[in-house]
Amino acid sequence: MRTAVVIGTGLIGTSAALALTARGITVHLADHDPAQARTAAALGAGTDEPLDSVQGKVDLAIVAVPPAHVAAALADAIGRDLARAYVDVASVKGGPRRELAALGVDVAAYIGTHPMAGKERSGPLAATADLFEGRPWVLTPTRDTDHEVLNLALELVALCKAVPVVMDADAHDRAVALVSHTPQLVSSMVAARLEDADETAVRLCGQGIRDVTRIAASDPRMWVEILSANPGPVADVLAGIAADLAETVEALRGLQSSDEEKRRGGAAGIEDVLKRGNAGRVRVPGKHGAAPITYETVGVFISDRPGELARIFADAGRAGVNIEDVRIEHATGQQAGLVQLMVEPRAVPVLEAELRDRGWSLRQQ
Repeated sequence: MRTAVVIGTGLIGTSAALALTARGITVHLADHDPAQARTAAALGAGTDEPLDSVQGKVDLAIVAVPPAHVAAALADAIGRDLARAYVDVASVKGGPRRELAALGVDVAAYIGTHPMAGKERSGPLAATADLFEGRPWVLTPTRDTDHEVLNLALELVALCKAVPVVMDADAHDRAVALVSHTPQLVSSMVAARLEDADETAVRLCGQGIRDVTRIAASDPRMWVEILSANPGPVADVLAGIAADLAETVEALRGLQSSDEEKRRGGAAGIEDVLKRGNAGRVRVPGKHGAAPITYETVGVFISDRPGELARIFADAGRAGVNIEDVRIEHATGQQAGLVQLMVEPRAVPVLEAELRDRGWSLRQQ
């Protein structure tokens, strides 16, 4: 691949363009909002000169527009013979392909793809060249897909340092309904409980509520477009959650009862949903997509001053301990917090000894 066109310069499109230009690919940028394309170009993602000025076909056209507009954008690009191959990066795959078929578009040069990466922020200013590194990038080829097109799509994934995953389009849509679209709605529903909550309750927010509501900060307009393209599978998952919620509410009411049998039944119901949650959580892939590993947590109290985190990481490095993950829990109303360092269990005593020797205050487990 030497040349590419990116149509749609939001977070995903601009991030792909940045990754390609960093690898020496000539990228042409296009967007229905010229100002957004200019912003992406100013960031070094490519050139925003009119596509009519492109000489001959580019190697790959990447359509990075909202799901509702994917088929139309692809049909236009294919009709103009812009590229040797065409991909889209929308978060749903079955609908756009069916729309293209209904429009009578030859789809031999097209393959639907979906990089499983994103942020709460949108737009070109949120884009980074490393957004896709190590993340799954779904490819949905069919029997009609030309081999050269598949190879160019795989090259795109490799240039963005992502991990290719081949799936059927409709299977992909059911999967993302479970692991992406439904969590967005559930996170938003939980966060919505805070809107009218008493201020004293909100001040008690800890890491748990922050973790659950993090993605609730996402752009509502963007998510309406995504969910409108995949409503059935999302509704199916939510129906299952609704059934669990109904049973959990009944179990909690049982715990309020003066009847001992109802209280036992309520406790059993709560325990059941929590255990099923444990069983589901352990199936979430761990670091680098490997089987999940149970890490131990070392809690370190830290002041809110520049360089404190760097000092902790440097001290861990001196001890020869690799930090597998990190979380920061901020103390309400104080310039301090708790850093939770996740490490392999055998590394805990070594790390704790080193940190104590370096003067850090550790939280007792």
